[in-house]
Amino acid sequence: MTETGTVTEQNPIRVFLLDDHEVVRRGITDLLDSEPDISVVGDADTAERALVRCMALRPHVAVLDIRLPDGDGITVCRELRSQMPELACLMLTSFDDEDALLDAIMAGASGYVLKQIKGSDLVSAVRTVASGQSMLDPATTARLMRSLRAEPAETPALTPELASLSPRERDILTLIGDGLTNREIGKKLYLSEKTVKNHISRLLAKLGVHRRVQAAVLASQLEQPHAGDRPAK
Repeated sequence: MTETGTVTEQNPIRVFLLDDHEVVRRGITDLLDSEPDISVVGDADTAERALVRCMALRPHVAVLDIRLPDGDGITVCRELRSQMPELACLMLTSFDDEDALLDAIMAGASGYVLKQIKGSDLVSAVRTVASGQSMLDPATTARLMRSLRAEPAETPALTPELASLSPRERDILTLIGDGLTNREIGKKLYLSEKTVKNHISRLLAKLGVHRRVQAAVLASQLEQPHAGDRPAK
């Protein structure tokens, strides 16, 4: 990511675009390139090309379409950020989808906006995520946060599945809920990435879920003291 104060015409925000529609790519490129402090350095129409080109170009911001013919932008986001943690990913979609928003957050995206966004707002979103801040579609985010924060009155205690987790597994689940990647979790808990993957496989099995994002929702049921009271190792 770039610092807001260092962005100039000589040192612009470098942007990479991923969208399978050529007209969309051209339109966004023209829009962003018209700004003196933003430069589109490359684009791609498939997930495979995006992974190769983006890592070679090292942009500050990647604007990624979520639905692609050979995959999805969320997976691309996760892969790119595992290699370039400093990269800010801005997800662009035609669909107001809470599941996709949560998946994007879990993949490490800095922003999530709808394609119906005004051109000036998209420019602002690129500048926002480039400066290290988050930019999420307000209406979709508000609904998502309400659903995650809803506390069922009949379940005041941890579910048996959550209670069955070891202290280490609870630590990792809490960090999954915070949106950290396996690599980031490993660094925080002083574990290898492979060890983190093994822990996650076991905790998913214990929780009876198959997707990381499902575990993240369950993580919201853990009490906050668990997040701050972690073993030193």
